[in-house]
Amino acid sequence: MKKKAVVISILILLIAVMAFVVVKFLMPVIRLADDPDEFRGFIESRGVWGIALFMIINALQVIVAVIPAGPLEVAAGYCFGPVKGAIISDLGMVIGSMTVFCLVKQFGMPLIEVFFSKEKTESLKFLRNGKNTKLIVFLLYLIPGAPKDLLTYGVGLTNISAFSMLFIAAVGRFPTILLTCMGGDVLEEKRYGAFIAVIAVIAVLSLTGAFIYRRLSGNKASEAEQTG
Repeated sequence: MKKKAVVISILILLIAVMAFVVVKFLMPVIRLADDPDEFRGFIESRGVWGIALFMIINALQVIVAVIPAGPLEVAAGYCFGPVKGAIISDLGMVIGSMTVFCLVKQFGMPLIEVFFSKEKTESLKFLRNGKNTKLIVFLLYLIPGAPKDLLTYGVGLTNISAFSMLFIAAVGRFPTILLTCMGGDVLEEKRYGAFIAVIAVIAVLSLTGAFIYRRLSGNKASEAEQTG
């Protein structure tokens, strides 16, 4: 009971600190992502520190799991170009993913339940079957539409190693991030037709990925219940 109380206290403290930082410092910056010109001016005026701040925002987007990633990735392409923007965004998300991975390894399901409903956490059961888990997680990271923030928390409950998670987080997200940053880049060039085309491709891929995830999580959950 004493250990459980300590864990709960630490979780409350972590959540309080993250909430304060997000609300006090980062949300005003994140809101600027809706105005790409203003956002780019804010980031560029701070030089290297602006890039570092952008990476921190991306990391917190993964950790807090309520900040949408899409507008940030479009803003990255708008500010830095498709390749540089994708690399900066990806590095920030890797930092966030590894932070979540380590925290879940330490605190387990109680931490996940802070951010996600019971229904969503139940959909993670398929990750604990042990068969081809690394390959499945990598493929789900690779395709848009799968709930990557939820998956990031769920991976901490599996036997996937920190090195494997680092590879999955760094490589799996990158193609989608690059595609979204390309959208931001063509938007900066005022090529609105190309921007709409990129968004349409992402939307189709996202719908496909969401369908695959629902089928996979539903089927695997059913298998687990039958064998359990």
